[in-house]
Amino acid sequence: MNEILRQIPKIDLIIELLPEKYLEQLDIQHIKTVIDENLNDLRTQIVKGKINEVVVNEVILNIVDSLERLLTHNIKHVINASGIVLHTNLGRAVLSKQTLSYLEETMSHYNTLEYDLIKGGRGSRYAHVEGLLCRLTNAEAALVVNNNAAAVILVLNTLANDKEVILSRGELVEIGGSFRIPDVMKASGCKLVEVGTTNKTHLYDYENAISSETGMILKVHTSNYQILGFTHSVDRESLGELSRKIEIPFYEDLGSGAIINFDTIEGLQEPCISECIRAGVDLISFSGDKLLGASQAGIIVGKKKYIDLLKKNQLLRALRIDKLSLAVLEDTLIKYQNKQNAILDIPTLSMLHMSEDAVYEKVTRFVKANQYALQKINMRYAIEPMVSQVGGGALPLVELPSYGLTLKGDLNLNNLQIAMRKLNVPIICKIDNESIHFDFRTIFDDEFSMLIDGITTVTLGAQLE
Repeated sequence: MNEILRQIPKIDLIIELLPEKYLEQLDIQHIKTVIDENLNDLRTQIVKGKINEVVVNEVILNIVDSLERLLTHNIKHVINASGIVLHTNLGRAVLSKQTLSYLEETMSHYNTLEYDLIKGGRGSRYAHVEGLLCRLTNAEAALVVNNNAAAVILVLNTLANDKEVILSRGELVEIGGSFRIPDVMKASGCKLVEVGTTNKTHLYDYENAISSETGMILKVHTSNYQILGFTHSVDRESLGELSRKIEIPFYEDLGSGAIINFDTIEGLQEPCISECIRAGVDLISFSGDKLLGASQAGIIVGKKKYIDLLKKNQLLRALRIDKLSLAVLEDTLIKYQNKQNAILDIPTLSMLHMSEDAVYEKVTRFVKANQYALQKINMRYAIEPMVSQVGGGALPLVELPSYGLTLKGDLNLNNLQIAMRKLNVPIICKIDNESIHFDFRTIFDDEFSMLIDGITTVTLGAQLE
């Protein structure tokens, strides 16, 4: 064993044999730490009897792999061929190139994040989007925080701390990561009062639950599931009237949130923010990176007297939105001032509004342009109908008719799918009906060359195994 241990190369020799790029891009101390970690692991393997000979070239290659990981971004561009428009695991809403251009200009220089150019002094970061949000939703006032969960906590903590909050049992929502409304309410300092049943809640259930301890009526939009069949829920108008009668706030967490009506998309009947305001909801919160198509943000709109109270809560400092997200949100909201322009310029809206025929035309262009390459892979390919999804915990039953490319053959499809994820630009695709599916609703035109390169690399490589 000692003889094998003596074969381990010295650190100075290893450093001399490393490619120059690592010495240029990494501090020498980081390099030495990585070398130590690799050599310690090698010694452990030798002591356990798992290695009988030290090959210096293999040692160097392992260290190079470790160093390369230090210089490799983990957040990287992927091709989303799943057909899920708001894919939570893939970053949800995609930002437009125009927005990124604006972001580069403002964030690579000093900017007016909290500076008032008229007064020549300190300004409010929230003022950049409050006016836009009020115009787009018909709300009296608005506030933004770092995500919708933060918005819910801020509203509940500000207006219902140490008080009872009435909520229908059919709206006890759990979102991704096991975050549950009852637990969020508890963390916010308020007491949940459940009314009605899972499938049926009536106005009298709310009325019977009202006491001197009641601080708020809460409605939670069930955006990630639907209860069908023998059901009943209370409309916003009735709850708004009740809240005004007993003089407590009526707050609705809309989750995804929609600034515009999606009435041209069959089945996509998400409540519009302005309609909820007109129905009598005092405060509404929703996400920025879902149906809005902007950055991660928690957006709160509604009555000024309540928004003013939120702005005074000390939690706001911890929950406030950062400058990058705020800049993206402002630019996106500016686009919403013309609905048709918004649909054209905001990728999320463009993909959701893309017709079945338009998707078919897109995949047809891809196949025609890459016919020669597709013929070389020795897999049967075809353009076939598919079903896209909205995603992002929104509208779980909505199906968007789509088209895509399918590959079918004798190769192991699971291995191909794994290999697709290991590409420099990973391809996220689905396996269905014994074939690999690439839904073109969520594939961008400028990804065509990367897509065909990935398909040919993986399939031809698999044939050689």
